[in-house]
Amino acid sequence: MDEYVNICKALADKTRLRIMWLLKKAEAGLCVCEITDALHASQYNISRHLKELKIAGLIQDHKQGRWNFYALASSSSPFQQFILQAIATLSDEVLDLDYARLQQRLALRENETCVVGVNSDTWRTISRQFMTQGGTSDVSQRSTIACGSTWSQAEHERGKL
Repeated sequence: MDEYVNICKALADKTRLRIMWLLKKAEAGLCVCEITDALHASQYNISRHLKELKIAGLIQDHKQGRWNFYALASSSSPFQQFILQAIATLSDEVLDLDYARLQQRLALRENETCVVGVNSDTWRTISRQFMTQGGTSDVSQRSTIACGSTWSQAEHERGKL
């Protein structure tokens, strides 16, 4: 019973749920800096949330050189598999924008490996381009633009990203 409670507690946070959704959507390990930039959050907060998800047994990590990668934990637990399936069905404007930023961030990889650290000059340039291209109220259009890429300055100021 404790396992179920720990999983539910770990997922009872918006940021952790966003991380799980990104990991499920990416279907591959993500570097901490990629998650940090995709969620537009501090590395400290992302690392803290990743630790909670790892303690709950939802994710696993591995170190590759100086980079820490996180992926969904493989589990034979029907409960955990059900939870992951439920997470995959989530649909929200914030998740769409997170994924659009992740796609841009993953484009910076070389040989399928993260080579650009968190909040790097390269990423800041791309982020500024997103914001200066302007926003639109249409979520699908914004997500499409973000893949190529922008997000609304108003959302950024409201702290939604």
